[in-house]
Amino acid sequence: MATKHRFRDKYRLEIREDDSPPAHVHLVGGNFDVLINLENLNCTGTFPRGLRQEVMKWVTENRNKLIEEWNSGIDETPPLSSG
Repeated sequence: MATKHRFRDKYRLEIREDDSPPAHVHLVGGNFDVLINLENLNCTGTFPRGLRQEVMKWVTENRNKLIEEWNSGIDETPPLSSG
């Protein structure tokens, strides 16, 4: 499992090793686990209040890199910084 980005110092965007297709990331923290499909940006689960737009903007901007890492199955890069 590799954390790709942190939101509000509480929620993490993760790529999980050996996860099942399609390519996706998980937003986790507290009692939340949102699955975001990187192919079509469909989401499963409930976002923390007021966080959906911020997360989806970041995922959209970094989508190609996330897909590349997901497809490689190997996290060879350090986590991206929070911002």
